[in-house]
Amino acid sequence: MTGIGVGKEVLSYCTKCKLTLSHIIVSMKNDSTIGKVKCNTCEAVHAYKDPSKVKAKSKKAKSRKSSPGDSVADIWMQAINKSTAKSQDYSMKRKFLKGDIINHSKFGPGVVDKLIDNDKVQVIFRHNIRTLMHNKA
Repeated sequence: MTGIGVGKEVLSYCTKCKLTLSHIIVSMKNDSTIGKVKCNTCEAVHAYKDPSKVKAKSKKAKSRKSSPGDSVADIWMQAINKSTAKSQDYSMKRKFLKGDIINHSKFGPGVVDKLIDNDKVQVIFRHNIRTLMHNKA
């Protein structure tokens, strides 16, 4: 038995995120070949892409000064180490700035990577990148 099957977690290159990320196997071509996977970050369903056979050209990764092979966990660790902000609990009512460390009840600790509009922030968590609301009075 190979240990792979529908519902199992596997690393795959995400064609939408342009990163090697954790995916859930959605379908199998046969007993030992993965067919389709669902990205745990963006939730896109696509054909399995073996990360060792894909050369990623990632604008996101370059903007964070990380190599294309870096996982979300690696990017998260770099952001945590670079930040000097004190950790604070997440609330939609609070206003966050780039570099702030937040504690989210569901996603855990994260770092605000960029501000989107006046009421949204992109946050890097250990296993995914999410857009969250903030600054809602």
